[in-house]
Amino acid sequence: MLVSATEMLKKAKAGHYAVGQFNINNLEWTKSILLTAQELNSPVILGVSEGAGKYMSGFKTVAAMVKAMDEELGITVPVALHLDHGSYEGCYKCIKAGFTSIMFDGSHYPIEENVAKTTELVNVAHALGLSIEAEVGSIGGEEDGVVGAGECADPKECKMIADLGVDMLAAGIGNIHGKYPENWAGLSFETLDAVQQETGIMPLVLHGGTGIPEDMIKKAIDLGVSKINVNTECQLSFQEATRKYIEEGKDLQGKGFDPRKLLAPGAQAICDTVKEKMELFGSVGKAND
Repeated sequence: MLVSATEMLKKAKAGHYAVGQFNINNLEWTKSILLTAQELNSPVILGVSEGAGKYMSGFKTVAAMVKAMDEELGITVPVALHLDHGSYEGCYKCIKAGFTSIMFDGSHYPIEENVAKTTELVNVAHALGLSIEAEVGSIGGEEDGVVGAGECADPKECKMIADLGVDMLAAGIGNIHGKYPENWAGLSFETLDAVQQETGIMPLVLHGGTGIPEDMIKKAIDLGVSKINVNTECQLSFQEATRKYIEEGKDLQGKGFDPRKLLAPGAQAICDTVKEKMELFGSVGKAND
């Protein structure tokens, strides 16, 4: 059931759990995530970066695939199709393509320009019934060409953006895209607490969910995080399962080279990873709350 992310995140905030955003990269990714969400009766957000959208031939293709798959699989849990780290232009492309949620990442602009562009996009998105995420500070590392230094957000600037009426806010708190280095200092809970104090009931977003220790995840949820993004961990589990299949020579046995067989272990690994995260985030069984 394709919906905006607004209501699912309001419920998550009130219920002190988080909804997982799992990025999709192809049909297998999408199917694995949808089936797992349905099995666990969990709301879910399908994230699409601009790079992934281009890889899948365009946002219209992505939206059509997700809509059709949602119907064909009989998915009844709430599903939001969300642009991840969107540019100003990318947001409009996804709005036209039929996404139900967008993220405008204006964190690299001066705060005044971030406010101006976010204000415009909030008005457009809400007029169409879409949810919108904004960002203050930056997420460290690189994802599909989006590079951040990992600066912690200014809580006062977070309030400025939250007051514009966005449905969720990503605030940099020392989190990083991709694998976390061994010398990572950890999340800045002091910053997160200050942002929570400034933004009140606003659902907060934790990007870079891969590799953050479970105790930090739970503490972040306690401090107002209602949406957690996971991408790299699914990619790693897919890669490991596929590598094992090939190293064991299964692709050379019978019709093991058939893409449906070759990709099956990786698809199952994504299911297992998503299930593990949904259980950690506390969203299992929350779809109909």
